[in-house]
Amino acid sequence: MVPVGRPRTHAGHDRAGGRPLTDFDFEPYRHELRVHCYRLLGSYDDAEDLVQETFLRAWRSRGDFAGRSSLRSWLYRIATNACIDDVRRPRRVLPYQLESASFPAAALPARDDLPWLQPFPDVLLDRAEEPDAQVIRRETIELAFLVAIQHLPPRQRAVLIFRDVLGWSAKETAAALDLTVAAANSALQRARPVLRAQLPPHRAEWSVTASTAAEQALLRKYVDAWEAGDPDALTELMHADVRITMPPYPFWFQGRDAARQTLIPNLDPTYRGDWRFLITSVNRQPTLAAYLREPGDTAYRPFGLDVFRIEAGLIAELTAFEYNDFRRHNLPDYLASA
Repeated sequence: MVPVGRPRTHAGHDRAGGRPLTDFDFEPYRHELRVHCYRLLGSYDDAEDLVQETFLRAWRSRGDFAGRSSLRSWLYRIATNACIDDVRRPRRVLPYQLESASFPAAALPARDDLPWLQPFPDVLLDRAEEPDAQVIRRETIELAFLVAIQHLPPRQRAVLIFRDVLGWSAKETAAALDLTVAAANSALQRARPVLRAQLPPHRAEWSVTASTAAEQALLRKYVDAWEAGDPDALTELMHADVRITMPPYPFWFQGRDAARQTLIPNLDPTYRGDWRFLITSVNRQPTLAAYLREPGDTAYRPFGLDVFRIEAGLIAELTAFEYNDFRRHNLPDYLASA
């Protein structure tokens, strides 16, 4: 069984540096390691698995830990190398990376065979304390950053995260990845321009904090327009070139006209049922948790998470994840009918 929390050990010390075996308590680092693995992999589920793999590898090699670095640094090194081994899988994607914007003539099936980017619960971000950072900055966990960083080779991805996200020195980064300092610096120089090229324009103008009061007010207007069944009011809240994706469906839409055409059927209760929304946040971005009450049901059930990117007071992007594991986000299992 993989050790979690403080493992049971016999009395005494390990032979590599005289460290008491009972000092190997990995559990306090679980939350920040999960965020670190998530940044590298773009998948919450894979990050969970890789944290467990990290603890397993660390426990098996605990005799090699000589105390030349902190336990935290040692665990980060193990976690990073476990993720680098794992990211030989296809990179995580969103629909707009696969094909051009289109409006399908007929409904297309979900593509569960594709490695979709996954959302990360803010309730867990609030519990993670990275080195030198009490709050995980929004620009290092938002969907746009995660999509962009997936374009980097695994080792460059790791170097950029260590240097530009966690604030590690070149020497610390090189040691974690078994590189020379020169190689670590070279990898960072190659990674930064690729990242900038993949990020949306005007990113520097976005809010760098968790969802702001103005963004919350915009979501309330969006919900009001939805409840009023007013597609014009909805699209007025969007930029002219708004982008809408709906993983796990491979198609996506661009522009207000396409957005209006997409939204109109869902505003009709006879199409799927009645909707209700709760305002929340995911990946430090303003989010609506969507609940659907299908015909004949007595409650609203979890349906998906609508994650918004807002620029200059309007919706620039909507990523609608069809996803119902709301407990992970500390959201209700259902909403009762009024």
